[in-house]
Amino acid sequence: MVFADLLEQVGSIGRFQLAHVMLLSMPIFMLASHNLLQNFVAAVPPHHCTAHANLSDHAMGPAEILLLSVPLDRQGKLERCRRYVEPKWDLLGQNSSMDQEKTDIEMEGCVDGWSYNKTDMSSTIITEWDLVCDLRSLKQMGQTIYMGGVLVGAIIFGGLSDKFGRRILLLISNLLIAVSGTCAAFASTFSLFCLFRFFCGMALSGIILNSFSLIVEWIPTRIRTVTGTATGYCYTTGQLILAGVAYSIRDWRWLTLAVSLPFYVFFLYSWWFLESARWLVLTNKPEKAVKNLKYVARINGRRAEGDKINLEMLQESMKKEMSCSKVNHSAVDLVRTRTMRIITVCLSAVWFSTSFSYYGLSMDLQKFGVDIYLIQVIFGAVDIPAKIIVTVSMSFIGRRLSQCASLILAGTTILVNLLVPYELQTLRTSLAVLGKGCLAAAFNCCYLYSGELYPTVIRQNGMGWVSMTARLGAMVAPLILLLSDAYAWLPGLIYGTAPIVSGVFAYFLPETLNTALPDTIQDAEDRGFKWRKPKNSTKSEEVTLNDQISIPLKECAAEYKKVNI
Repeated sequence: MVFADLLEQVGSIGRFQLAHVMLLSMPIFMLASHNLLQNFVAAVPPHHCTAHANLSDHAMGPAEILLLSVPLDRQGKLERCRRYVEPKWDLLGQNSSMDQEKTDIEMEGCVDGWSYNKTDMSSTIITEWDLVCDLRSLKQMGQTIYMGGVLVGAIIFGGLSDKFGRRILLLISNLLIAVSGTCAAFASTFSLFCLFRFFCGMALSGIILNSFSLIVEWIPTRIRTVTGTATGYCYTTGQLILAGVAYSIRDWRWLTLAVSLPFYVFFLYSWWFLESARWLVLTNKPEKAVKNLKYVARINGRRAEGDKINLEMLQESMKKEMSCSKVNHSAVDLVRTRTMRIITVCLSAVWFSTSFSYYGLSMDLQKFGVDIYLIQVIFGAVDIPAKIIVTVSMSFIGRRLSQCASLILAGTTILVNLLVPYELQTLRTSLAVLGKGCLAAAFNCCYLYSGELYPTVIRQNGMGWVSMTARLGAMVAPLILLLSDAYAWLPGLIYGTAPIVSGVFAYFLPETLNTALPDTIQDAEDRGFKWRKPKNSTKSEEVTLNDQISIPLKECAAEYKKVNI
């Protein structure tokens, strides 16, 4: 008997699993709201220097006051960061446009502050702390700090969940994101806002990590495909929810509070969750595991079957996992052999560039010149067909070509967009949406492909490593936008080149469609780099998206180390 048999005995698909998965999936809807929150709370409204105060005593309209105080740029718009040292009274004459082109006119910075157009957003962190002109780089720094929190959280919560359990870490993560989000909403300084956003990023990693672990460790293998797909689309739906909430709430403090308050509810009902019986056995708590299994049996209407479970039966079912846990592998095994080095290097490039370009596009919606609420909806909705198409593609033409094609097509659309005139907003937006959809497809492929490439004994180490490179890409992405101050086209060039280069890296990975899942490093070495998918396979083993995130639960206990989604 194996653990899967015990799960079937107490009811593997019953009322408990249905409620369990639904409640664990609810927070995932709101995770996109925190990941992409900066698109709205840090939106930069049109602005210019505040006019000279002494002009208010004269009988002039607002337009005339601005004409005397703020010069026009080459596009005929008000300068954002400069004004005249003294009011230019002569500009009220007939040759005002000619006079403004003189280079000897004395200018100064916005010493009296800025005036903002608050038509779209009544308040943002930009207007709150004047993060414009010389301080405009702080906007991107804020998102980088948040992504840094996501990286740190993945490392910390990954290790702690193995030591203290999934349930308690999930409780802590829900409470942390609720409290940190609330504090960020009432932050009095930009530094405090960034600090609390860093904690939000940490908590987000903890929620993803432990939610997926608890989901897959209480459901049978045969429904992980459906469950994994459903939970994956929860995040996609969350992007649409964010657009609706942000459209309704135009003040950044109330918006931040609105996307944080639901986590107090998630924290309260998370006390109902049961700790993983598998984890309890592997941490020498079999009595608690038996108790949990009997509780599941009662909820699923199988009390009689649950009463038959005892310690001996449970330990017998977990014998293989307990014996495998004695064999130790480390991250060094990822580069110990030639085959593993090539796989690790290529996958690192793929994960870094996919995350790098994905967040580079998703975190700068204002540059498209389209309503940011509409573009957020479109960017979220495109993930739905993109994931369906790449899933079909992986099943027919293979993982390697699907990964290559999605990355190269994403990079190509981004580069082509650089050649489209700014006035053609519809075409620019369409290309950006196509590129973002291709990157979403590449992400979908990454999770499955990586899990199939790494052997069982080091799969968690491998997934942890490539996930870390993805988070590094997400951290660097906002900083690249600062290069637009020197050359407006440079960020787009970098965002477009990175996926194409990584697509070439992906070409040198072995195909895994219809091949056996490697259990040992030697299995991966024996498989080698057969780039053509085999026509016939005596041993076919497919891994679903959720299988390779959580790792097949029938494998060794080492499979339940930290999972970095």
